[in-house]
Amino acid sequence: MPASPTADHGTPLSNFNNCHSGILNRLKALDELPALLEPAARARQIAEQSLEFFREAIFEHHLEEERELFPAVIASARPGEEQERVKAMAQRLTDEHRTVEKLWKSLEKGLKQVVKGHSTDLDVSDLHQLVTQYQAHATFEEQEFLPLSEQILSRNSNHMAALGLSLHIRHARPVAGHI
Repeated sequence: MPASPTADHGTPLSNFNNCHSGILNRLKALDELPALLEPAARARQIAEQSLEFFREAIFEHHLEEERELFPAVIASARPGEEQERVKAMAQRLTDEHRTVEKLWKSLEKGLKQVVKGHSTDLDVSDLHQLVTQYQAHATFEEQEFLPLSEQILSRNSNHMAALGLSLHIRHARPVAGHI
């Protein structure tokens, strides 16, 4: 009668049995990959959209405020205390623009690396500081400066119309042949 096979760890078949547990562990880790790729793809998308948006919208927005809005409000403010208040507010907002832009420039290189899917040394502290400072900037501008600007510019409909025309001209696309 032949001898019954026993589970001997020294047999060639035991090597095949034991290697499956390692393969299964690796496959289990591999199965986690799709869930990890989604946040990585989202990070690349956010970084890419932020790079485009900041350059095309935020820098342009700051420039427009500094060239059009602030001078119009200062020129329309009543001389004295009101005009000095408006000048101080415009200076504060301009200083905040420079601070935010400087923070942005410090983040740009790291964000470009994120877009490429490379590991990065993105300064998370600067990123949070940028978001926090811009939120405070926008809040001050919307709650303090813009209501005062509307009050000042609406005293004379020509001032509001001049600002509107100036902004329209800046945003109008050139007509072919009139460039």
